[in-house]
Amino acid sequence: MTYDAATKMQFLYQLRSKGVTDARVLTAMEKIDRAAFVKGLFAERAYEDMPLPIACGQTISQPSVVGLMTQALNITPRDKVLEVGTGSGYQAAILSKLARRVYTVDRFKGLVQSAKRIFEEQDLSNITTFTADGSHGLPDQSPFDRILVTAAAEDPPGPLLAQLRVGGIMVLPVGQSDTVQSLIRVTRTETGLEYDEIRPVRFVPLLEGLGQE
Repeated sequence: MTYDAATKMQFLYQLRSKGVTDARVLTAMEKIDRAAFVKGLFAERAYEDMPLPIACGQTISQPSVVGLMTQALNITPRDKVLEVGTGSGYQAAILSKLARRVYTVDRFKGLVQSAKRIFEEQDLSNITTFTADGSHGLPDQSPFDRILVTAAAEDPPGPLLAQLRVGGIMVLPVGQSDTVQSLIRVTRTETGLEYDEIRPVRFVPLLEGLGQE
């Protein structure tokens, strides 16, 4: 399947039907061809609204969830964004169309290298990649206006909350198992943290340390 006008129209219709209505997010997702981030046998399913396997036992999230998470961040063109869990690089590519600068970190070196190659091929020059333990964030680059976590923790990690600017927003899945998780939005205010629940989700767990390739 090619990413032609008809495919784009159907792809965007799927997103809208699942609640992705923000015009800027839809435009960003229209510009980024998901097939560039899906390899091998699953490439022909790149435009279906479903998660797909990638290397290192990880997944590329279904487009509607990517859209809803991005929408919940309410990114502005001046924002500096941290993504924890680079994975295929698809989510970071979409963020790069909305934010001033995107920092993305993953515990798997192979995933980071693969994503970086795609970013270069797509001329996405405002993304900086790191291989590191994402649960600790990137203290040297903080604070961040927005933080997106693409793996589930039991609770929002303290180091990430500490790197969120006042007025900043973090979106992440939380839950004690891989069967009961909620996507939440955390907003840092002058007086503390505000929490909103968005919807049930299912993500791989947020693990500490570097991954074994």
